[in-house]
Amino acid sequence: MKQAEITAKGTVQRVGYRDAVERIAQQLDITGFVENLKPYYVKIVAEGEEDILNKFISQIHIKKFPVSVNNLDIKFKAATGRFEYFEIKRGDWREELGERMDVAGILLYRSVELGERSVSLGERSLKLGERSVGLGEKMLEKQDTHAHILTDLRDQTQQNFAILDTKYGRIADTMEKLIDEMRNERKDSILMIENLTEAIIRLAESKK
Repeated sequence: MKQAEITAKGTVQRVGYRDAVERIAQQLDITGFVENLKPYYVKIVAEGEEDILNKFISQIHIKKFPVSVNNLDIKFKAATGRFEYFEIKRGDWREELGERMDVAGILLYRSVELGERSVSLGERSLKLGERSVGLGEKMLEKQDTHAHILTDLRDQTQQNFAILDTKYGRIADTMEKLIDEMRNERKDSILMIENLTEAIIRLAESKK
């Protein structure tokens, strides 16, 4: 068992820090007390097992609005065993009441501030939503334009294919005619050669 005498420095008075320290001590079964030190600090005396005490010290180094602990001055010594539980040593009731009101005021102001931010974010979200709708409409307009362009391109392509089909159809017909004529000419040439050959043979035989 050890005792830690701690001086917490930073924004630790009139912000509910002592209540937070008391809750942490109760959760970890730490005994001792916490009290305000004039003018700005908070004193904590805590006793417990060394590992639990180190965990307590780590958890009371709070930086969560409205509390902001900048530094913990710590002195270790042997535990006294004189504390039955952990408590808050409070000062004059008027001072304590003033501190409670300060904490409430800070939290209320924070709530209003967060509310204003939420409204502002909501307005930004609406503006972004309107922009998104506008962009969506523009995208739809562009898609319609692209669709018209593609439709025109399709029609023109079909027309071009029709023209090509007509032209190539005519060319094909002409080629067929040429091929037929060449075939006929080839037949005529073969017949002429055959006739010429026969005439030469007859002439040769007559001279014998």
